[in-house]
Amino acid sequence: MEICVCVKRVPMVGGAIMVTPDGLDIDVTMSGFTVSPHEECAVEEAVQITERLGGSVAVLTLGPTEAAGQLRDMLALGASRGILLQTDGAEWGPVATAAAITDAVVGGGSGESAGYDLLLFGNEAADTGGYQVPVRVAHALGLPCLTGIKRLEIVGGDGDADGGRRIVASREYRGTEEVFEVPLPAIVSVKEGINLPRYPSLPGRLRAKRATIETIEPRPRPESDGLRKVGLRVPESTSTGAQVLGSGADAVPALVGLLDDLGVLS
Repeated sequence: MEICVCVKRVPMVGGAIMVTPDGLDIDVTMSGFTVSPHEECAVEEAVQITERLGGSVAVLTLGPTEAAGQLRDMLALGASRGILLQTDGAEWGPVATAAAITDAVVGGGSGESAGYDLLLFGNEAADTGGYQVPVRVAHALGLPCLTGIKRLEIVGGDGDADGGRRIVASREYRGTEEVFEVPLPAIVSVKEGINLPRYPSLPGRLRAKRATIETIEPRPRPESDGLRKVGLRVPESTSTGAQVLGSGADAVPALVGLLDDLGVLS
């Protein structure tokens, strides 16, 4: 099994979210960067599959030079190859991102397949939550696409009557489980919780530190007509507090009045 997992470098926001003065981006001056949790689970799932069936895992991201650090984090988890689609750091929309990934997985647009049996994505990026990129890549490549997956299994093999492996995957929808079966190659986006990502081992960290990151300069693509970012806004926070009604029997009249105001006594 040859698997490619697409990940995204996102801000590691642990406190208040700030917006840049122009209102177009998140201010990451005081924050670090990580990989979206869904995508970390996608890497873990790919590594587990290749541990069972053999093969290798490539991890691909689109971003600035610094995004190589996130690729090395994923290499430390067991991926064997890192691919950086290097940009100047500006945010690419879903149309341009999907086009760049499509070019990369078919040999830079040459039409020669890179030979991946499975492309894994996180269900959505932690920062934009767009849900679009895996579906757009699947459409461009003409491959079956499964989204929101919480369980994934590779079944079959060369000895089967149909001659190949297939994916059996399931997801939860409105309290029920939907099960899908599609042939490989295919594209799957997984949700956090499909597995528990492992901690990187010391040998894995050392191997990732020495690994060579392949760098590709993708061709910028315009977003579709009418799709543009107008601005970001942090929602106003609502303050909560507690009111002391009184102490002992003296609080009873205030409590009765409060219950009456809430309509409990009517």
